[in-house]
Amino acid sequence: MDIDAWVWWLIGAVGLGIPLVLTAMPEFGMFAVGAVAAAVVAALGGGIVAQVLVFVVVSVALIAVVRPIAARHRSSQSTHATGIDALKGRQAVVLERVDGAGGRIKLAGEIWSARSFDGDQTFEPGRQVDVVDIEGATAVVM
Repeated sequence: MDIDAWVWWLIGAVGLGIPLVLTAMPEFGMFAVGAVAAAVVAALGGGIVAQVLVFVVVSVALIAVVRPIAARHRSSQSTHATGIDALKGRQAVVLERVDGAGGRIKLAGEIWSARSFDGDQTFEPGRQVDVVDIEGATAVVM
């Protein structure tokens, strides 16, 4: 049983696709695409040198082009704070007197329980305060 070179390249592409799925490392996918390109060259009758050259060129080109784009995309997503992190640093309005023991504020259109960052400091109703932290369902303000 003699297996053609293009079949070996496809087996290699599948072999490279397995770690891509298991480890979520996109580089394996780029090598798998390079192996598919080499399989096409082998199916068209290209020699082993042409097959290896196509595999290397396609794989390196994909890594050189796709990785920087993916890195930019990944870094741009982390700049947006969500959930509780989005509330830190925002201003709120005191609804009920806030001191070290507690109180109420209006933060982002919702009423929150709050306490002062410095236990000795008090804030009267109507005053603007800054949210420095969220501890459970309580905003820490100053």
